[in-house]
Amino acid sequence: MKKTILLITFSIISQITFSQSTFTLSSKDLGGQATLTEEFNGFGCVGDNKSPQLSWENAPEGTKSFAVTMYDPDAPTGSGWWHWVMFDIPSNTYELVSGAGDVSTKLAPKGAIQSITNYGAKGYGGPCPPEGHGLHQYVITIYALKTDKLGLDENTNPAVVGYYLWNNTIAKASIVTYYQREAK
Repeated sequence: MKKTILLITFSIISQITFSQSTFTLSSKDLGGQATLTEEFNGFGCVGDNKSPQLSWENAPEGTKSFAVTMYDPDAPTGSGWWHWVMFDIPSNTYELVSGAGDVSTKLAPKGAIQSITNYGAKGYGGPCPPEGHGLHQYVITIYALKTDKLGLDENTNPAVVGYYLWNNTIAKASIVTYYQREAK
């Protein structure tokens, strides 16, 4: 009888431990490759510059807000390239609709701030790697934060936002997509 109770207890604990869901980011718009829909419109690129739909689930306990970034570590700058920086996303938000990165559409959640990117503009700036430079990876990350506001504004540069994210992150999840422009 003791062996049976012990076995049942171990089985229940194992199921609980292994079935816990993790903080996860996904997109209905993105696959393994970005497209002209997401590509920047400028710097020689001719895309639609439309930010992808993003959704996340299983935020950890204690999450008071979220932030989203999109970063290209392969940019030939010595420091990568920040394509999107949005923070102060309310904790009851679990999706950014397609196009929310365009600050003029006001599709971002109320109270969310989209600061400047390495393009020098606010909001989403899509992939635009140099022609013939090969595949670049674009890391899109959702951050679960322990504060409801970072105390920054729309003119804050990505490095400073990154510092505040680093100091306030409880958990994060990422997806990676790739993009390249062929040499003409």
